[in-house]
Amino acid sequence: MNKYFFGVDVGTQGARIVLVDQQGKLIASDARKFDLDERFREEQSPDLWWQDCREMMADLISSLPAHINKSDILALSVTSTSGTVIPLDKDLKPLHDAIMYSDPRSVEQGKRCKEIASKYVKDGYTGFNASSGISKMLWFVETYPEKAEQISLWIHASDYIVGKFSGNYHTTDYTNVLKSAYDLEKLEWPAFVTQEIGLKPSWLQEVVPSGTVVGKLDVDLAATWGIPRIDVVVGMTDGCATQMASGAVRPGTWNTTIGTTLVIKGVTKNNVVDPLGRLYSHRHPEGYWMPGGASNTGADWISLDFAENLQELNVEAEKLIPTGLLAWPLKQEGERYPIMAPQARAFFPENASRAALFTSGLEGVAFIERLAYEIIEDLSGEKVEAVYSAGGGSNSDVWLKIRASVMNVPIFKCKEASGAFGAAIMAASNTYYASLIEAASAMTQIEKEVQPDTTLLAAYEEQYLAFKQKLSDLNYL
Repeated sequence: MNKYFFGVDVGTQGARIVLVDQQGKLIASDARKFDLDERFREEQSPDLWWQDCREMMADLISSLPAHINKSDILALSVTSTSGTVIPLDKDLKPLHDAIMYSDPRSVEQGKRCKEIASKYVKDGYTGFNASSGISKMLWFVETYPEKAEQISLWIHASDYIVGKFSGNYHTTDYTNVLKSAYDLEKLEWPAFVTQEIGLKPSWLQEVVPSGTVVGKLDVDLAATWGIPRIDVVVGMTDGCATQMASGAVRPGTWNTTIGTTLVIKGVTKNNVVDPLGRLYSHRHPEGYWMPGGASNTGADWISLDFAENLQELNVEAEKLIPTGLLAWPLKQEGERYPIMAPQARAFFPENASRAALFTSGLEGVAFIERLAYEIIEDLSGEKVEAVYSAGGGSNSDVWLKIRASVMNVPIFKCKEASGAFGAAIMAASNTYYASLIEAASAMTQIEKEVQPDTTLLAAYEEQYLAFKQKLSDLNYL
């Protein structure tokens, strides 16, 4: 008999909800764009998020196929943006709109939080900036001192939706608190958060492993929707939820998502500490670590410069690899990972055809990806055994072949790698299954497996070393 799980994803501009079964089969889904004003990158109404989520839940449940027994729905969980925070009053109502991760107004507070944390944190995360939750909390307290007196609790974006579902606003998870300065090594709020940054201890949530059940569905909601009081599982940040959906949840497995940018997340047995701050590590619910980083090099150059005749270009690329050419299709000034080079600029081979420029660009991104994984292996002492791939960049078969051959590891393309699907896996991880690893193994589906092409390995090794030498010559590496 099938069991079912809801995954809710509250993004920057809209929300999506999925219902999946214990094998990961999609049963139903809905998505909605928020009715936002021009302030949406700085502040948004969390009640607007909840209104749309509540309406979508009602619509989804009422339109379920007749063969779906509603009593077999077991749990739900929520994912949302990392670094977005909300102050609540004594009645656990928003005292102010959600302060979005993309709000730049807390840049000065971010610098101060980083300086303070660097004094006290030896091996943990100290990369606080304007996008960090702790910086926004400090900014709010200093900007609105009269409202600060009324704060009862600081929560994160997914916590608000979890609270509306269950009534529990006081509990959050490992992933949400990384940028709020929680110590993921000692599993405690460090003293500097209250003693030097100035937050009150009563404002800080209880922190539990991702996947923990934190309540039951509100009685009235359950009655209105005609479903049981299902388990409500603590929320998670969107990047980590996408990693869960990709299947990269056990040590040695990694997820590369190539969209506008290239984002790498994986699982190691030990905490990965990067003294240069390129990487940061989330805490895995089973005690492992989930390091990751984001590059400015992604697939935006394709949509901007090669969108025309893209299918034909992919066919031509298959005939051209390996090109032996050096390209780095960086569309903006500066890189942050795997190298920190604010002066970095793109480079392309001269006098190359359009197809050769395109193909060498694919290879250049693969070289950046390999360099990123080499740094991870150097810092962790652990081996990258497989890469699970998601994002629009995974839709090109020739690019998957290039990447697998450049890195000399198998690449698995995920069938469904969305934040909402990752939230559904989290919902099942400790309600139906015994662990996250067990849930992900059962619920994720591999659409395609791409092995390294042995005829390309030697040529790509030589081309990659030349690429690294070019970066060194330019003083980027």
